[in-house]
Amino acid sequence: MENKPLGTIPNNDITINDKYWNRYTRLITETVIPYQWEVLHDRIADAVPSHCIENFRIAAEEAAGEWGGEVFQDSDLYKWLEAVAYSLGTNPDAELENKADEMIALIGRAQQSDGYINTYYTLVEPNGRWSNLTQGHELYCAGHLFEAAAAYYQTTGKREIIEISRKFADLIANTFGPKEHQHKGLPGHPEIELALVRLYQAVGDEKYLRLAKYFIDARGVGENYFLKEMSQPGFKHIFPGFENLDAKYLQSHAPVREQKTAEGHAVRAVYLYCAMADIAGLYGDDELLRACKTLWENITQKRMYITGGIGASGHLERFTADYDLPNGSGYAETCASIGLSQFGIRMARITRNASYITVVERALYNNVRAGISMEGNRFFYVNPLEVWPNNCLPNTSMAHVKPARQKWFNVACCPPNIARTFAALGQFIYYCAAEKELFINLFIGNEASVVLDGKKVKVSLVTDYPRTGRTRITVNADNAGFTLYIRVPEFARDFSVFENDNRIENASIKNGYLSISKTWQESILDIDFAIKPQIVYANPLVRSNAGKVCLLRGPEVYCLEEADNGDNLAAVYISPDKGWAEDWREELLGGTMLLRGKGKKLAIPELTDSISYNQKPVFHSVNLIAVPYGSWSNRKEGEMIVWVKMEK
Repeated sequence: MENKPLGTIPNNDITINDKYWNRYTRLITETVIPYQWEVLHDRIADAVPSHCIENFRIAAEEAAGEWGGEVFQDSDLYKWLEAVAYSLGTNPDAELENKADEMIALIGRAQQSDGYINTYYTLVEPNGRWSNLTQGHELYCAGHLFEAAAAYYQTTGKREIIEISRKFADLIANTFGPKEHQHKGLPGHPEIELALVRLYQAVGDEKYLRLAKYFIDARGVGENYFLKEMSQPGFKHIFPGFENLDAKYLQSHAPVREQKTAEGHAVRAVYLYCAMADIAGLYGDDELLRACKTLWENITQKRMYITGGIGASGHLERFTADYDLPNGSGYAETCASIGLSQFGIRMARITRNASYITVVERALYNNVRAGISMEGNRFFYVNPLEVWPNNCLPNTSMAHVKPARQKWFNVACCPPNIARTFAALGQFIYYCAAEKELFINLFIGNEASVVLDGKKVKVSLVTDYPRTGRTRITVNADNAGFTLYIRVPEFARDFSVFENDNRIENASIKNGYLSISKTWQESILDIDFAIKPQIVYANPLVRSNAGKVCLLRGPEVYCLEEADNGDNLAAVYISPDKGWAEDWREELLGGTMLLRGKGKKLAIPELTDSISYNQKPVFHSVNLIAVPYGSWSNRKEGEMIVWVKMEK
């Protein structure tokens, strides 16, 4: 492997101040974290009960009652703690920190004497440890604990959650592995693999890294562990519909280095691929990296929605076939896009190729952003590209599609996942390496400090992105020699770069990054990427979209909503040859760029009592308004469509 993976700037050393993203980063701190605290305590009226914290209290023998929720319920608290950790790094809050410490102490009191933590197996199946790795989520929950521990320790320096986690991780490391006396089980839901890497990076104990590598190397090798486990007499199928799972669903149909297509449950898949990328980078494993590249290409070229959503099937939340991307019934789980983003930033850190960041940016601005309301108290689990509220009916094939965001879910993985992702948004902006390289990936306003060439360097971004492509990068350094790499977005066919008012001509661009190597003192770089509306055509192999077009502007995908365009949006046609005018609305949804254009719409025939008729269709000219997909359903419930029929 040519390069070691790039490092990151600690979250504590990045302060985001960005007009576009402030509405989300501040929302996480001011609204989402407090709201989810109330949810986890079952104090939100009419919301689905969480049971999460009460389960820990019962496991700690501090409350009476029965365990409630899903087998992975513990992970909701762990993800909340991780979001809190990132928030405290940039917004110190003694009261919030005390709440987090209170929860950490509760987790410790619920921990068993040998280090084991899982409220379901402690309270419901005390003799069932490690007996249902396919569906039981023990290792998945452990992984989220370890991620929270690494984040909280690195932010606060407090060791309690690290010690709790290490005691549990040591138990797992002693239990699982290649030695004759060890359990040969594997995580049914990958997550602990990447979390063990993070725990290793936080505390430096290589046994955690070795265990992560074992879980990766053993998957899909020899007799299939999961199929064997499910064939055992008395095996308990925890989830309805999971009785006939195949090896592909569990990403165990082949050794990971031989897998060519993204298969099975989308979240499980991308969490696995994240860990594969981690191991490939840390061990210099070129074969594993090639497998990661192959899987990435399959996802992004053949199995990804234009919004960055993945996992087309509402049944079992899984990948299906190449080019199978239905709009109305599409699943595109928020967690899956978060996992894809994490996979992408890992691949970018290894390869130094900006094409991975293009997908990360697309997912964050669209599919992930759509997962949370502007108020921070409603969430989408499923993110289809076309919604007709009338057919989103219970007990049908469309029951998973919701025309409005929900307060909470029985399976509530997505809301706290959004919280921890946006709270750690700074981790997506920069990479650095060997004190000689600094990469700028996303154009999000911030101030950051980093050591380069042995000297402290301050970097700031002031940006109007994506309203415009104007960004000012200020570098303050005391004769520090390093190379600055600035990503040039793929949509930016025209751009200019000035340094201290002098235009940089013939700038060197490699792998999507413009590079400037020099000894830095005080420099101001002014960059302007041309951001204009554009029409893109669907690949006709995507049967749902053959003959359709979509509006893009910069990193944002646009959609039509009933609030602006009336109902029956499936009857709308637009011409790829007609332009779209930009209309900035400061007061709308925290500031939104609308696109205005003209199209045609099929008139409803007089014979409305028949589903077919022999009259020639009549079209009317209509004025259309498109809004960013990430902002949809923030005004009123109604229809929405991304891919629109093409007017000939």
